[in-house]
Amino acid sequence: MITIIQRVSSATVTVNDAPIGQINQGILALVAIEKQDDEAHAERLLQRLLNYRIFSDSNNRMNLSLKQINGGLLLVPQFTLAADTDNGNRPSFTPTASPERGKKMFNYLVTTAKQQYPTVEAGFFGADMQVILTNNGPVTFTLRTK
Repeated sequence: MITIIQRVSSATVTVNDAPIGQINQGILALVAIEKQDDEAHAERLLQRLLNYRIFSDSNNRMNLSLKQINGGLLLVPQFTLAADTDNGNRPSFTPTASPERGKKMFNYLVTTAKQQYPTVEAGFFGADMQVILTNNGPVTFTLRTK
């Protein structure tokens, strides 16, 4: 899985102008599922999201995790992150999971996250979504599961 995480002051995902997921301080995670990804990848990604230390401590150092600040987690599917962009002027989606597999794995990630953490919101796989965020920092990282 490939994930872009952004430390946010707030983030909202909407479909047809209606909010379907919204958080205040926390992590917005744009998630791409690749062909080889399975439940173990999703579980590893979730642990990294919950424990990755990107929030400031009292010394203004990135030392605190999402769990430690009790922040929100907004998961948004974004298959384009897994595109092969090495050649030409058009991305290739050969590395991405099939839509069926991608949906299954994204939904597994969301379900597992909601079982383990109290403040989880999510976008809708396959929908035309709009994401509105206030990136705090800005702080943005790419996470990969292998």
